[in-house]
Order: sequence, then structure tokens, then C-alpha cells
Amino acid sequence: MRATSFLIFFGIVFLVYFSINYLIFTRGLIAFSVTPAMRKGYIISFWILVSCFIVGEVLEHTHSSLPGEWIYRIGAFWLAFMLYFSLVLFVIDIVRVFNFFFHFLPVFSQTFLFRFGLVTVAVVSVVVIAGHINALNTRVRQISLDIPKKVNGNNHMKILMASDIHLGALIGENRELRLVEIINNQKPDLVLLCGDLVDGDIASVLRKNLGRHLQEIRTPMGVYAIPGNHEYIGGIQKTLPYLESINIKELRDQTLVLPNGIQLVGRDDRDNRRMGDANGRKSLKELTSGLDPAYPIIVMNHQPFDLDEAVKEKVDLHLSGHTHNGQLWPFNYVTNAIFELSWGNLKKGTTNFYVSSGFGTWGPPVRTGNSPEVAVFNITFSDPSLTK
Repeated sequence: MRATSFLIFFGIVFLVYFSINYLIFTRGLIAFSVTPAMRKGYIISFWILVSCFIVGEVLEHTHSSLPGEWIYRIGAFWLAFMLYFSLVLFVIDIVRVFNFFFHFLPVFSQTFLFRFGLVTVAVVSVVVIAGHINALNTRVRQISLDIPKKVNGNNHMKILMASDIHLGALIGENRELRLVEIINNQKPDLVLLCGDLVDGDIASVLRKNLGRHLQEIRTPMGVYAIPGNHEYIGGIQKTLPYLESINIKELRDQTLVLPNGIQLVGRDDRDNRRMGDANGRKSLKELTSGLDPAYPIIVMNHQPFDLDEAVKEKVDLHLSGHTHNGQLWPFNYVTNAIFELSWGNLKKGTTNFYVSSGFGTWGPPVRTGNSPEVAVFNITFSDPSLTK
């Protein structure tokens, strides 16, 4: 049943992917048919680029290697080009519809169409390149919170939260080292990694020995992580042993109490059942039922669904990622429609929510309209019993 569902899903994705690319191809063919040689070069180049993503995906899942990684990288960039070429064609088609009724456009020559095609390629290239540069420049977002709960010892605490790192074929050692540098420069008391530490298949992570630098993070209270949907996509039973080998403590529906009394709840990802885990995951009520409400409760939950559940259980701080805030404009409008909170902070009742736009990228290593980030929470705990 699972194999059948995967084949149907893959078939639909494959059909949509090639349908969109065929539309782009036919329009480009009109512009770049100035000479027979140019027409032939366009046809060959276009379909090589289109094939790179599919071929790269297959190679990364069957035999991870450096050549396969670069094929996949080219294909991933093509996804961003594909999106913005599609948007350009959408605008052009709107103009054509109006022109059909009002006839305000002249008949364009082949030379004009060729030049327009070149300008379009240049503009889209600038957008994608700028988005790639933006995706490499991580912002450190500072957030101050006051939580009216008691703790043991110092009532000030700095917690650094990162999500959606996506270590793998595209996010490699340099980005990992940058993350470790940011964390150590911030000197947090605690580091929380809220899902999608790896991009999917663990093969490229193992081949490049990624994640080992995370052991260089220095914090008084440790580093804790939860799985995201991508850990399940790649196979959670293959991913967990590797994360344990590099001293990353994964909390899968587990609760622990930190030395200062903070109660940390790590939720398993909601995709666990869909990816073959028959047990599903525990409810937040089950996980928090034995906790002391006098001390702070922090929940790590990769996908920010069902926020009211956390409000009901009196969670103090609820941390998520997953959305990437759309990653590529205009997908931020889609994530805003799907999630009550797609990015940023929100307070409902006594619960503080934060959804991160993520550190890494999925698919194209490109961000347009939003930025990669890590979030640093500067928290003051004020014991309400002392103010009475």
C-alpha cells in the first residue's frame, strides 16, 4: 500500500514537473529559434537542465557520489529558474488575454522576441543568484521574553534555537561550520535543534561525514534535537544511529528536566505514522501530564500545527520550524494560508510561539523574500510567588 501511494505521488509530481517545463520550453523555442544552430542548442541545453534534477535525485538515493551531487545541485538551481520563468509566462499570458480583446500590442519581430528572451533569462538569473547569496547569509534573531515561572539558580537564560538545517548534498561542511561558529559566538546556555537536521537520505551525510562539527558546540546545558519530516523521508532508523554517534540527543516524544528545573518536551514528528511508524506519536497532553506547572515548560515541535493544543496545556514556549516561511516568493503566501503562524513570534494565552524560517534550504539553495536565521531567546524567569 505504501509503495503504491509513493508511486502515485511520484507520478503526479513527475507529470506536473514535465508539464511546466514543456510550457517553458515551447515559449523559449519561439524566442531562441533565430538560427537552426541556436534552435538545436536551445533544445539540447534545456532538456539537459530539466533532466538534472530527476537524475540527481535518483543518483543521490541509489549511489551518492560527488558527480551525482553536482548533477543534483544543477537540478536544484533549475527548480528556482523554473518557478520564475513560470511567473514571467503567467504575466505574459495575462497581457495576451487583454490583447486578444483590445488589440493594443504590435506584431513583434523575431529579433524583438530573441532580445526579450535574453532579457528574461538575465533578470531571472539575477533573482536566483541574489536569492542564493541571501540563502548563505544567516541572520541572528534576538528575542526577549519574560516567563512568569520559577527556576533554580540564575533567572536569566539564553536559548539558541535552529531548525531545518538540511545537511546533505547541498548543505555541506562550510554551512555546518558557519552554524557552529554562530552558536559558539552567541554563548547560549542551551541549544535546541527543531527538526530536519538532515535533508533526507543519509547517504550523502555519511559520505561527507557531516554533523561531526556539531560536537564542537559548547553549552552548559547541552544540545537537544527532535526529528522533522525529512528524517522520516530519509529513513528514521538509518538517521538516528548516526545522530547518536555524533552525540546529538534526539527527543522523540520524551520529556526531561534540565538542571535549573526547566521541563523540555521533544515531540516526534507528525509524519511518523505516514512514513510507516504504526505507533504514531503521543499527544501533548500525555507528554505534559506529569510535569510541574510551577516550572517552565518548553516544547519542541517541528511542524507548527494545532497551536491551541499548546495553549490548553499551559506551555510557556513552543518552538517550531518546517515552513521555511515559503523559502521562495510567492510561496510565503501559501505557507501563511496553511499555518496559523508561518514565521515569527505569537502569544496566545500564556503561551509564546516561535516559528523559525530555518537555517538551511530544501530543494533550490535559494531564498527570495525571506532570510535564513537562528533564533536566540533571552529569557527572564520571574517567580510569581515572590511578587505576591
